[in-house]
Amino acid sequence: MTKRPNVLVFFTDQQRWDTVGAHNNPLDLTPNFDRMAEMGRFIRNSFTCQPVCGPARSAFQTGKYPTTTGCYRNDIPLPEGEKTLAHYFGEAGYETGYIGKWHLAGGDPVPRDQQGGYDYWLAANILEFTSWPYQTDLFDGEGERHRLPGYRVDALTDAAIRYLDQKREKPFFLFLSFLEPHHQNQHDNYPAPVGYADRIAKRISSYPDDLETLGGTTRQHYHGYMGMVARLDEAFGRVIDALISLGELDNTIILFSSDHGCHFKTRNDEYKRSGHEASIRVPTLIAGPGLNGGGEITRAASLIDLPPTLLDAAGIDVPAEMQGYSLLRPDGLPEDEVFIQISESQVGRALRSGKWKYCVADPAADSWNDSASRSYTETHLYDLDRDPAELDNLVAAPEYAELRALLAKRLSARIIAAGEEPAEIVPAD
Repeated sequence: MTKRPNVLVFFTDQQRWDTVGAHNNPLDLTPNFDRMAEMGRFIRNSFTCQPVCGPARSAFQTGKYPTTTGCYRNDIPLPEGEKTLAHYFGEAGYETGYIGKWHLAGGDPVPRDQQGGYDYWLAANILEFTSWPYQTDLFDGEGERHRLPGYRVDALTDAAIRYLDQKREKPFFLFLSFLEPHHQNQHDNYPAPVGYADRIAKRISSYPDDLETLGGTTRQHYHGYMGMVARLDEAFGRVIDALISLGELDNTIILFSSDHGCHFKTRNDEYKRSGHEASIRVPTLIAGPGLNGGGEITRAASLIDLPPTLLDAAGIDVPAEMQGYSLLRPDGLPEDEVFIQISESQVGRALRSGKWKYCVADPAADSWNDSASRSYTETHLYDLDRDPAELDNLVAAPEYAELRALLAKRLSARIIAAGEEPAEIVPAD
């Protein structure tokens, strides 16, 4: 039997798609991502299915929408018995490991029965509350605390390299989950490594169009945020170097993605939880054996599609209960669109279909306690070809009434397909 490939997920937190050179960021801070995107398969139009930490992670681990597992907002543990990628890879003969931020348990340290079935564990449930930029505390599988030296990105990367360097008979599946470039909650700032923010600030001559126009906390935070992105890319390069050194790069599938983006308080009073591109669009690539040289994947891809894509790339059957589709099988993919569920800031739903972005919400719903609604009202419509920064909301324009009715029908169908109850969509006034 041919040995299965190793699989490594490099997962960042709150990273906008346009932070990387492959998406034309002018700062040239991501040479490792850009090189791997060119070598492997760059997923150009990649989106989360839920722009908040815990729900996005539940979707990635299970391949199911957050409303299906019940993890529709933060602070809801993954239900007991829910199968994760660790279970599927483990059943296929893999040694599985998890390092970093989890955000799918009831607290820290994460008890063994809430560790998602991973064999090796060095993680924290809410890493931003157990660590600081230069003080990283993680817990092993038995709940023992370990303080790791260095900047937090480097501390996790060092731990991952130590894991990769272990002798093993089985292929590995390693999920490496960073906090960066997420803000440090307690101080509401973006603490880059010492010296990075000042250096990058001198190079910034303009900001992405949405941030340039709407402002938010951009001028206060963007240079620190991009400093964190730069260090993440250096860490990505170090992981690749380790695989080269160990002779495993050519036999390792690598997926890089993020749980959601960052709009710098331009769309609501925090950084995410909206249907806008800055909140939902993320940088994504997959590379490795059977993938390199395959060219870009340009169709719209959802985070819900990443679990089946990983299993498919490793030659493992995709379970029927997963709600996404392997991006490696274009003939089996549905419409070129993505469906987004939104919680905490609103009970909302969004559809990105072709050049159109269509958003709805229930203004009467309890955004913390209600996972869904039976009645939504239109809130946003954008023409992404003409208005990629989403500055001109067309939802109340009479000339788009017919289009809105068509998109409402499409969105209603996606709501039902995700396993939710049917819902009416009320036209904007």
